[in-house]
Amino acid sequence: MLLGEESKFIWLGALFLFFGIVAILLGQAEESSYENALSRRFDLREFVERSPKWPQPHSLRIGGLISIAVGVVLVAIALFNYYT
Repeated sequence: MLLGEESKFIWLGALFLFFGIVAILLGQAEESSYENALSRRFDLREFVERSPKWPQPHSLRIGGLISIAVGVVLVAIALFNYYT
């Protein structure tokens, strides 16, 4: 069983991994719902040209990737410290 600082890093890393995956999934869901809403309109100019940039889904994906990277680093540091 992990005791001490290593367990804190592993739990923190797991938390970052969880929130990163949730952020990526939310970003994909929002992007698809936004595109579905635009494709139902009669004026498809926004859908075809993607003229009004809606950065929120991409921001969620990027934040999720950063969170996953931080989580992997924290778990790796904890495991390295535990096994050395």
